[in-house]
Amino acid sequence: MTRAEARAARGGFFGKLYTGTGAFDIVGKRKRWYLLFGSLVLICLASMLFRGFNLGIEFEGGTQIQFPAVGISQEASTERVNSVLSEALGSPAESVQHAGTGSSETVLIRTRTLTATEQVQAKQALFDAFHPLGPNGPDANAISDSAVSSSWGGEITTQAMIALAVFLVLVTIFLAVYFERSMAIAALVALVHDLVVTAGVYSIVGFEVSPSTVIGLLTILGFSLYDTVVVFDKVKENGRGLLGLTRRTYGETANLALNQTLMRSINTSLIAVLPVLGLLIVGVGVLGVGTLADLALVQMVGIIAGALSSIFLATPILVDLKMRDPKYRQQANRVLTRRAKQAGTVDADGDSTGELDVTDDDALASEQRRERAIAAAAAVPARAASRRAPTSRTPRSGRGQSARPARPTGKRHR
Repeated sequence: MTRAEARAARGGFFGKLYTGTGAFDIVGKRKRWYLLFGSLVLICLASMLFRGFNLGIEFEGGTQIQFPAVGISQEASTERVNSVLSEALGSPAESVQHAGTGSSETVLIRTRTLTATEQVQAKQALFDAFHPLGPNGPDANAISDSAVSSSWGGEITTQAMIALAVFLVLVTIFLAVYFERSMAIAALVALVHDLVVTAGVYSIVGFEVSPSTVIGLLTILGFSLYDTVVVFDKVKENGRGLLGLTRRTYGETANLALNQTLMRSINTSLIAVLPVLGLLIVGVGVLGVGTLADLALVQMVGIIAGALSSIFLATPILVDLKMRDPKYRQQANRVLTRRAKQAGTVDADGDSTGELDVTDDDALASEQRRERAIAAAAAVPARAASRRAPTSRTPRSGRGQSARPARPTGKRHR
């Protein structure tokens, strides 16, 4: 067993995860990830197309009725409220929710848009069934109603789409300038994946889409992009001077960078999920389903989708885009040819005849020194012309040094 194989054999899953030595071949198995994420995107698109979304009252319009849930004559369950409204209006409520806890708990009922007569009938039927309490005992005035127009939700959606378009344009320009075009394309593909999957999960599960959901959808974009940029920055660092080396291919370099940042990506995702999970628990368990719950729910789904796409989708796409460049394909061929020669599996024509062993770190000491030299040269600025070493015409003098004798001229001193 070689030293490289011994190092790979030591340590379990978490040891490989923390050391980041490239033990996880994520880029090499990219076809598997393409199939997985592609299937997920197709399922989400099909659900959005055929199933649609469970739009809230802000998007469809309607009437909202609410009354205190404390001290009512019977439990205001969804089945009981729908039964009361069906008898009074001929149709059940769109949704029945409980918001708040303790003395501030209320029952929120959302229905289709009701006329003035229907509103009076619905409120009277709810009072007769539940007898909500007012300041001085059961009071019909404790039941309030309000009309919601669908135009408000439409305006929120329009502004969100404008913000999304501006964001994508600015992100594309930034990535293309700071990194390169291939990285910008890969990051945008991962970003679109996060949006489609998050929206598709809402369509599949049937979560209600509210303006808070739209706002939360925009907040996850920055997180997904941040994680991708961290990985790409490491890929850029590892790939400096790669075309002049024969140690690794671009795919192996990107996979190593992905392994080196894998633990950081996981930790970042966990740290981001914990407060969102706390917000979700408080929003649902303490305050009842409402704005906080809608905002936390979309962030939870988006953070998980963004973490997965930045690891398993963005970097593999980047590698495929870069390998379309002939320069990187030629460099990969040189790497494989050198490995085949070292393994003794090269024909007279120079073609490899068998599977190549890529664990050849011990045989690449000179290549490592060359990599370090390139990295050091890129990190240290060039010396100024004024600090060049003195020539023989300008003798050096100083403490602990003697001046260099002048070049003989052939003339005799008298």
